[in-house]
Amino acid sequence: MIGQGYFTIPNGLSLSRLVLLPLLYVFALRGMPIAFVVSYGVLGATDYFDGLAARRLNQRTEFGKALDSIVDIPFYLSSAYFMARLYPQYLRPNLVPLYVFFGIFGLSFVVSAIRCGKPIMMHTLLLKLNGLLVYLLVILSTFLNTTIFITVILAIYYLGFAEEILIFLIHGEVDPDTPTIFRVRAKKS
Repeated sequence: MIGQGYFTIPNGLSLSRLVLLPLLYVFALRGMPIAFVVSYGVLGATDYFDGLAARRLNQRTEFGKALDSIVDIPFYLSSAYFMARLYPQYLRPNLVPLYVFFGIFGLSFVVSAIRCGKPIMMHTLLLKLNGLLVYLLVILSTFLNTTIFITVILAIYYLGFAEEILIFLIHGEVDPDTPTIFRVRAKKS
């Protein structure tokens, strides 16, 4: 039955991001900027609508949370590739901060794997904000110079992953949808 178990509308929306991702590569590699930016916009929006649908349809599940996190990784890593492929002039001045970002990103998975027994990707407010900013970055880069915007996004990511690492170090495994370290502390008190 639709809406029960694994076959839900929110999970379908999450999965569409992964299944249709190769289409973005086709548009990017064939030099089809309008098709790329429109398709990227639609696919990226599913990251918002899957959560909205899960809440509105009362279809929030642990599987859905995990699926959303798993699908986010290739989508946002592909976003980095698209920036490098389509807009290297904006990314080039930010290469060192970008390498630091990937280091902190990897460290967050290592810390969660050691501390919680599995790699976990949190959905804190800062990391959700960054997901939105990266989404907007790829779209805006089609029309504007986004060099400084990239620097700002990376700085906010540093804060977001530092918060995530502190959550794991101080509190261990928590709900991945915990909005801030302060909320974890309030719940533990």
